[in-house]
Amino acid sequence: MTDIVTSVPVPSNKISPDITIDVSGLEKSLRRPRTAFNYIMSFLTAAITIIALIPLLSVVLTLVVRGGQRLSISLFTQLPPAAFEHGGGFGNAIVGTLVMVGIAALISVPFGILSAIYLAETAPEAKLSYIVRMCAKVLTGFPSILAGVFAYGTVVLVTGGFSAIAGGIALSILMLPTVILTAEEAIRMVPSKIREAALGMGATQTQTVWMVLLPTAFPGILTGVMLAVARAAGETAPLLFTALFSNYWLISGGRFNLMQPTSSLAVLIYNFSAVPFQNQIELAWAAALILVLIVLTVNLIGQSLSRK
Repeated sequence: MTDIVTSVPVPSNKISPDITIDVSGLEKSLRRPRTAFNYIMSFLTAAITIIALIPLLSVVLTLVVRGGQRLSISLFTQLPPAAFEHGGGFGNAIVGTLVMVGIAALISVPFGILSAIYLAETAPEAKLSYIVRMCAKVLTGFPSILAGVFAYGTVVLVTGGFSAIAGGIALSILMLPTVILTAEEAIRMVPSKIREAALGMGATQTQTVWMVLLPTAFPGILTGVMLAVARAAGETAPLLFTALFSNYWLISGGRFNLMQPTSSLAVLIYNFSAVPFQNQIELAWAAALILVLIVLTVNLIGQSLSRK
């Protein structure tokens, strides 16, 4: 019997000196169409980004220049002035804005997160989920003045007067769809391996949602809440139908009187910017600057909490 010996080539780590590698094709050159196109598109993207930032930066700069001239402690401690008075402030409008946005958040955030859990985990493919999801998307473009009219008919007429409660309910209608959609997307973005690991360790679906999914999706949920708060803080039309305006403090006798007309920064800006008195116009600019700073502060706090 003849043995057959097969020779197997042994790979060598050494490159033969006869083999040459052409690396000229890897060098970037503007003479190459693909490289030139890449540079042109990068330049156009940067230019368009700068152009898009110009309106934002101009608005912020205008607010700082015009509103910063009236910044003082009296703005936060005094009440709005009358027509021919000088000085004054809008401390009651700051308090009213924070109270009504807080009421709206207390209503919209729990309901929004619970709805998002149902849409993302409990019954994502159910017909009811499809209807709720579609309604939430429609409500994102819902005119804010209609939310005020709805709250006027269901709260103001029933309670017999304008109030901070009615204003908070109107703002919660505008906040709710943003919270639902962003929270649902944040929960869906949690990797499936985390769900499977929790269920594999014997956790129930409720425990998985409250102890695993929500803490993991917390940064995304918080981002949606901050977006909703930013929108609610700048709304004017719903508050004209629900909270109206007031030249008095919301706090009386050491307690909040939520069932009375309530001032807000947005309505104060709307009222004072249309009057022919220079003092009120300057206060409107200062109020606009304070409103932007409040929204910016809330967003920065949310970002810091989400990182932790």
